[in-house]
Amino acid sequence: MKISPNKFYWLILRVGDWEKKGRCNHLTVRELLPEEKEALGPESEGATHVARFFDFEAYRQIIGTIREEDDEHLVFDMGEGKSYEFREFRRS
Repeated sequence: MKISPNKFYWLILRVGDWEKKGRCNHLTVRELLPEEKEALGPESEGATHVARFFDFEAYRQIIGTIREEDDEHLVFDMGEGKSYEFREFRRS
């Protein structure tokens, strides 16, 4: 998915069977730097990327791995059954 910080995105937070849908903007996704991985320590083992976005309450920064990515969506896996899905916001 081509990400632009100037667009709005659907944000779907999933934890197990529970899910909550919302919107966000200012989305950026990048690979973790080696020094960031080292600073995070063993609890974030396997983490490869960091995503940052504004969800209309606060800026959020999440660390995990990209589980799925195509032209329509990006799924960011946080481990322990928690994931964030981002889809471009389009009005119906």
